[in-house]
Amino acid sequence: MKLPPLNAFRYFDIAAQTESFVRAAEHLHVTHGAVSRQIRLLEESLGVELFERRNRAIFLTPAGRALHGTTQAIFEQLEGAVQRLQHQVRDNVLVLSCEPTIAMRWLIPRLPRFHATHPDLQLHLVAAGGPLDFARSGVDMAIRRDDFHWNNQLFNQKVCDEWIGPVCHPAASARLDGQRLLHSTTRPAAWPTWLRLSGQQARHCERSDYEHFYLSIQAANAGLGLAMASALMVCDELDSGQLQAPYGFVRDGSAYHLLSPQPLADSGKCQRFAEWLMDECRGCLAHLGLTQNDDPALPSPPQVR
Repeated sequence: MKLPPLNAFRYFDIAAQTESFVRAAEHLHVTHGAVSRQIRLLEESLGVELFERRNRAIFLTPAGRALHGTTQAIFEQLEGAVQRLQHQVRDNVLVLSCEPTIAMRWLIPRLPRFHATHPDLQLHLVAAGGPLDFARSGVDMAIRRDDFHWNNQLFNQKVCDEWIGPVCHPAASARLDGQRLLHSTTRPAAWPTWLRLSGQQARHCERSDYEHFYLSIQAANAGLGLAMASALMVCDELDSGQLQAPYGFVRDGSAYHLLSPQPLADSGKCQRFAEWLMDECRGCLAHLGLTQNDDPALPSPPQVR
């Protein structure tokens, strides 16, 4: 037996729910005539009247009530299945906002390991820094350094401390006096902070300025001078010998955090990424001989700033 088109059953189901061709048309965003035609075609196909029409009103016939009991259950099940599928798709996508330098120099080179460990998760990476409107951006989590005040309603998980130190090309002079120091607009206090914390002095130095932190590090890689760098951002170049850190690294008092509008434990995908991220950070710092003051573990209560 060949069934009538599914669209006709949909028109009938809405008309039966609203008990009005006019309201059904409004719900379906079609004309009253379109609903009336679909119902008439369905009645002709089935060979029974589904509605009694009188005084511009419609009433379900016994056959119409019987059919509506079936169509209502079918469309409710269909809508439920679609919602579950869409929810499953969203559950497999993690939208992450990350500061550009960390994203380019540290996170992206490690993402193949993340995908190998969690092949069911799709990571959508957005490069951005500073405050973030989670509701408007559609971002699930953000990696940020705590150099600004974020919304006190956000949940955050400390990932690791920030370690900074000068880096340069292996063939370049590592002397501070008379050296060209590479500064960046996005980290203007980096050099003064390191000099204060390390007790070092830099006399008779030249200065070059770059717009972004990662540009100054790239300039050091090219042999243009000494750049102040985050240990995380240069650990790969130090390991390969492309850069050297002649004075080591010191904590500058800041740290990297994962921010989220909800507790990480409430989202399996967020918690899985957070655990992987912190393992990677700990491994990288340990490889450089740097250790944490604390050892963050998931889950944790919200830390409010």
